[in-house]
Order: sequence, then C-alpha cells, then structure tokens
Amino acid sequence: MKKLVLAAALTAAASTAFAGSLADPIIEAPVIVEEASSSSAGVLVPILILVLVAAALAD
Repeated sequence: MKKLVLAAALTAAASTAFAGSLADPIIEAPVIVEEASSSSAGVLVPILILVLVAAALAD
C-alpha cells in the first residue's frame, strides 16, 4: 500500500512539472525607430548649383 501511495505521489509531482499551456506564446514585435530626415536635403544641392551657375553667368 505504501508503494502505491508513493508511486501516485511521484506521478502527480512529475505530471505538474511538465504541465503547460496549449496556447501559443505571446511574442512582442520589435520596436523600429526611424530617424526623421529632411526632405529639403535633396533640393538644396541643385539650388546651390543653380545659384553658382547664375553667379558665373552674371559676370
């Protein structure tokens, strides 16, 4: 009888050690931070070249 109780106790302890959920684990998406860039940076160089050409033609 003692062996039966001991076996039942060990079985109960072992089953709770492997108990788990059937639900999928919640994985949070990584946070992506984009740096803000100025849209006028692409326009600045052509305008500067235009000013230099205009100054060269004015002479």
